[in-house]
Amino acid sequence: MFREAGMKPINRTLTSAEKEKVSNAFSLLPPLHQRILNQHLLSISFMDNMPNTALTSPVDPVGGIKMFNITFRGGLLSENVSEWATWKENTCFTPAVDSSYQVRVEGGKLDAIIYVLLHEATHIVDVVTGITPHIEDADAVVEPTAFTKDIWRLMNKPAEPYIDSLLEQTRFRSGRPISINLAPDVYAKLSKTPFPSLYAMAAWSEDAAELLTIYHMTTRLKQPFYVVVTKNNVEVARFEPMKNPLVKARLGQLAAFYQP
Repeated sequence: MFREAGMKPINRTLTSAEKEKVSNAFSLLPPLHQRILNQHLLSISFMDNMPNTALTSPVDPVGGIKMFNITFRGGLLSENVSEWATWKENTCFTPAVDSSYQVRVEGGKLDAIIYVLLHEATHIVDVVTGITPHIEDADAVVEPTAFTKDIWRLMNKPAEPYIDSLLEQTRFRSGRPISINLAPDVYAKLSKTPFPSLYAMAAWSEDAAELLTIYHMTTRLKQPFYVVVTKNNVEVARFEPMKNPLVKARLGQLAAFYQP
């Protein structure tokens, strides 16, 4: 798939130190993740020259049990959460001529693989346990789950109260980045929704993965997580999802992840 996109991906052989980072990331997953992955994760792999950070893929079932592979971009292993998350957030914006705006994510200094594994593993937990509906047709109207009710209208369309004309232009809604000059307005609008990140607005499956991941990083692993917009190095906007009442109202649904 990556070759067809014009990339030249190659397998990455991990060093002992990198393998240690991966083992540590697995050890920090919530109890439900540990149980589900023990049964449903067939393999993980690392590649260089892949266009995105990670990809969770279904593979042939084993004994009728759904199985998955997670492929990670190898360079991720040399980044911390803040570095990686800042890079990802900036893919949402295009630099403007003479712009003095900058966007950064303060996510702490833990290994980026911890965040990314948690996010991707949540996709597997989601498919296995049905946190969100799993459908072939993005436009299908289906019975909502407790997680999607009143938040999502369709798989990739938020409920009416959370449709905003500016947010609809952002990369994970439209597929295109917007001017960084709009960043303060973007995060002001995002703070009026129950979504924990811009990426969470891509689809209900990404919403589930982002909500659990940011909650776990901040509440369980005691890390910071917020987006800061500066102009001429002075802070002009801040988005901190775990302080947003609309996001906090959803956190009760995460209890199942932590049952022993």
